Amino acid sequence: MPARTSSPIPSALEQLGSQTDSLTSSDVADLRRFLILVTDPRDARGLRYPAVALLCAAVSAVLTGARSLAISEWITDAPQYALGVLGFEADPLTGLRPVPHAATVRRLL
Repeated sequence: MPARTSSPIPSALEQLGSQTDSLTSSDVADLRRFLILVTDPRDARGLRYPAVALLCAAVSAVLTGARSLAISEWITDAPQYALGVLGFEADPLTGLRPVPHAATVRRLL
């Protein structure tokens, strides 16, 4: 059996956990640059959430250890400021950023 090479991902996750500064929207800009290239397979009628915001939220959830249904739960539990950084727009009347239903996230992914 060939020897397994170590993946750079665990060390990158350890570095993320050791940062003392909070993340800003400029920290996720590089991620968005790549996720914007993903084609949105959904029909344009009735879209409420941008695909890039959903993908950024899903990636963020996975980076924190969420899997499967926990991805939607992570998005639901995310603080409002984090939803803003991820690209979710605030409701003009309430000022709150609504989150997508779990089925919406599942269909996109």
